[in-house]
Parts: sequence; C-alpha cells; structure tokens
Amino acid sequence: MADPKPFYATTPFAVGGYMLCSATLLISNKYAVYKVAAPSFILFSQLMGTAVVVQAFAAMGKIECDALEADKVKKFLPVALIFLATIFSNMKSLQHANVETFMVFRFSTPLVISIADYLFLGRRLPCPRSWACLVALLVGAVGYALNDSSFEVKGYTFCAIWYCIFCLDQIYLKHVTNTVKMRSNWGRVFYSNFLASLPLVFTLFGNSDEFAALKNISFSAAMAVFISVALGVGMSYFAWMARDLLSAASFTVVGNTCKILTIALNVSLWDKHASPFGIACLLFCLGAAYFYKQAPLRADSKDHDTEGKSLLPK
Repeated sequence: MADPKPFYATTPFAVGGYMLCSATLLISNKYAVYKVAAPSFILFSQLMGTAVVVQAFAAMGKIECDALEADKVKKFLPVALIFLATIFSNMKSLQHANVETFMVFRFSTPLVISIADYLFLGRRLPCPRSWACLVALLVGAVGYALNDSSFEVKGYTFCAIWYCIFCLDQIYLKHVTNTVKMRSNWGRVFYSNFLASLPLVFTLFGNSDEFAALKNISFSAAMAVFISVALGVGMSYFAWMARDLLSAASFTVVGNTCKILTIALNVSLWDKHASPFGIACLLFCLGAAYFYKQAPLRADSKDHDTEGKSLLPK
C-alpha cells in the first residue's frame, strides 16, 4: 500500500485554503479600492508582489519554482492574459456594484462550466443529483437578484463582461494545468502572476487619475493594499493547487461555497447588503453546492480521477 499523502498535498487542504483566501480577498479588494481609487495599481501590486515573493522564497531555498523558459512562457502567456482580464473585470465589477450583485452572476457559472467540462475536458455530464444542485444554485441566485439592495445597471454590465471571461478562465486554465508540466505548483503561481503583471505597467503610466490618488495615500490605505497583496499570494497558490485536483466545474462550485463568509464580512463593513430573504437565498445556494458531486471522467479520457468525488470532506 502506498504511503498516504501529507495533509498539505491533499484536496481538503487545497479546498480549505482556497475557500478562506477567496472569501477574504474579495472583501480586501473591495476595501482597497474604496481606500485607494487606483484599481490598476492595486492589481499590479498583487500580481508583481506575488511573483517577487515566490522568487524571494525560491532564492532562499524554501520552495521550488520553475525558472523562466521560452517554451513555458509561450504556453502561459494566454493563461496570463485571461487571468489578467478576469481579475481586472472582477475589480471593475466591485468598483461599480456591491458584492451581492456580483454574487448573483458567480452562483450561476457552474451550469455553463459543467457543459464546457463535457465538451472540452473529457468529463461526463453531471448526474441527476448534481444537475438538481446546479439548478438550485441558479434558483437561489434569481431569488437573490430580486432582493438586491442596490440595483445598478452599470454594475450589471461589468458583471456580465466578467461572467464571459470567468467561464473561459475556468476551462482554459484547467486545460493548461492538465497539459503543461511544471516542477511545482509555485511555478504556475510565478508564471501566471509575473506574465500578467507586465501589461499593467503601461496602464499605470497612462492613468493620471491613479497617480493623483497615490500621491496622497494614507498609511491605512497602504496597509489595505499590502494585505490584499499578501492574500493574493495565498489565493494564487491554493487556486492553482485546487484547480489541479478538481474538475473545472467542481473548482467553480467550491469557490461559491465560501461566499457566505464574504457576505458576513460585507454586512459588517458596509451598509449595502441584501435583505434577510436574500441572505436565505444564498444559504440555499450554499446548501445545494454542498450536495453537488464532481462528474467523473469519460472512459476515453487520458486523465485519471476519482469516481463521483464529493467536493468537501464529510
């Protein structure tokens, strides 16, 4: 019998870390944008800061990280561009809409991604129970939308743009995880963040409003940016690790299960939040996500998988 994996290499560790970082980073980004009206600078700080932290720890021999290689750069460049577009549209959505508005769109994405999993990544379609769970996620999201405390057309437009990019991100990044061999998970973190940070240099120099906002930055605002960078490092590591261990649809559903923590933090920090019925709809969504089971791979798939894997430890 093979030795069991250490806990830090298991799915519960990856899922738990991803859920915690995902919930807190969303609120951290919202607060950072509120304190510093410079979303491009905040995004650049997160991406380049993550790359610098990874290289620093690799130089000290604490972690193993892939060096820059031309072939890997070519394969990760589309990843970086999609990754950048997803995060930037995320932050723009949060700048123009409250967190609850953003969640409506988030909870409906597993339906689309489950079909894309079948079409492009060798998965079977979900079982009837899982389809019911995904439909329940959508029903809960619709109920939540009807009770949104601050409807904003502009905010919904940015959320719709994010929706399309996010679905592409989930499918394509899973494809890269399956096909591009890396020495360690930190290599994926470094490549995706470093390459995605480079185009932002040009957007920073072309934005006089952000430079004006940075001239008068306060200590509390600087700390908000620093915290978002620290959470970004953890988020990127756990996201790539969980993406490697789960299907694209399951990875998306797991991301949704942490959102009740986001709502709890949002209620305590801002006055723009949903009604009790809206919160109940979110709880309904999270309950549906709990009973969702990952669709197994088809017989013709080259990957290996656990049949009907549940997302969270029972």
